[in-house]
Amino acid sequence: MPPSFDNPRTTALAGVPGVRTTPRSDFLAAASERGFIHQCTDLDALDARLAEGPVLAYVGYDCTADSLHVGSLVSIMLLRLFQKCGHRPIVLLGGGTTRIGDPSGKDEARRLLSAEEIARNMAGIRRIFDKFIAFGDGPADAIFANNGDWLDKLLYIPLLREVGRHFSVSRMLSQESVRLRLEREEPLSFLEFNYMILQAYDFRELSRRLGCELQIGGSDQWGNIVAGIELARKSDGKTLYGLTTPLITTASGAKMGKTAEGAVWLNAELFSPYQYWQFWRNTEDGDVGRFLRLFTELPIAEIKKLEALEEAELNEAKKILATEATALCHGRQAAEAAEETARSVFEEGGSGEELPQVLIPRKSLARGVAAFELFVRAGLASSNGEARRLIRGGGARVNDRLMTSETESLSLADLDEEGKMRLSAGKKRHALVRAI
Repeated sequence: MPPSFDNPRTTALAGVPGVRTTPRSDFLAAASERGFIHQCTDLDALDARLAEGPVLAYVGYDCTADSLHVGSLVSIMLLRLFQKCGHRPIVLLGGGTTRIGDPSGKDEARRLLSAEEIARNMAGIRRIFDKFIAFGDGPADAIFANNGDWLDKLLYIPLLREVGRHFSVSRMLSQESVRLRLEREEPLSFLEFNYMILQAYDFRELSRRLGCELQIGGSDQWGNIVAGIELARKSDGKTLYGLTTPLITTASGAKMGKTAEGAVWLNAELFSPYQYWQFWRNTEDGDVGRFLRLFTELPIAEIKKLEALEEAELNEAKKILATEATALCHGRQAAEAAEETARSVFEEGGSGEELPQVLIPRKSLARGVAAFELFVRAGLASSNGEARRLIRGGGARVNDRLMTSETESLSLADLDEEGKMRLSAGKKRHALVRAI
């Protein structure tokens, strides 16, 4: 019996409670071993299909910003693994669905973006994937697709008649993304309510156009994925599959990918390679092994040795994690430069030219600038109040000098001979101030 939109059937995997056998296909075996898989609509059937030969699978990304952040990295790494196992990935960019906004995991509606903003964001996101996945026209090369190519051409009444009749409103209301909004009495527009139908339409359209058989997404996309599988079964008589990745939280329970400076972007212009390296270096002890599996391509045997390290030695494993993860996103040279900068800053007291920098007019420094203001401008505090608390708490330093007064001003006298000063928030976060 195929998975049903009203009663989807899930199957567990190796490493997940309830597993019966180890997957036969290289992709599912490797993905399971590394912890990528949360749910699958029909593991046995998908495993058999993957073992037969190459399969096309897609992940969709709406273009709400001109970069993806580290929260998208699980699906990107899984697509990379999918390609390395001989299958063909499809990266679907939401030129159409971004105009609506996915309500999944959101308490309020997203801001509606203009066509120009969506196009600009799409261009920025495309550049990121070139670092992780090989694209081209060959049989094993990945494919870029834009759902605006078909969604923008839909006619409303034909869509209702041909697609809408396959969707139960009661089932749609039970979707977590919808149910939570209603329970919290937060507004849910009719525009957003249609998102599930359009994502299901995407899956069927990619099946028809390209022969795509598998959709991969985060665990919050489970209902949308199953909806597409059911639509293709009812309208086309096709068997499609769905796979979800787990929600990644840190060992302390925090949502992964957030720092005091904001999101951890995959675009170097928004989040420098050095900042990216530091993000991974600051991984909690309990997450080292899991993150090595998910975000690097080190062999499992080597990862097991690294995660077994304790206390100070575990810091070496964190450095390896940081360098390997940064190399995948920004290149090996940038990763090694970031590692060397960190070593210079933390072990030798160097200046760290690759640290995040903020430029301040020399005439402003001649008058003096409040230290707490510089900490905010350098991204080491999110507000003046937070910066003041950092100073009062003994966590702020200027050129390794502990700051004791929250009202202190910094001036030209605090610059070194090269016209810069180093700000530190705690032991791990630093920035350079340069006079111009």
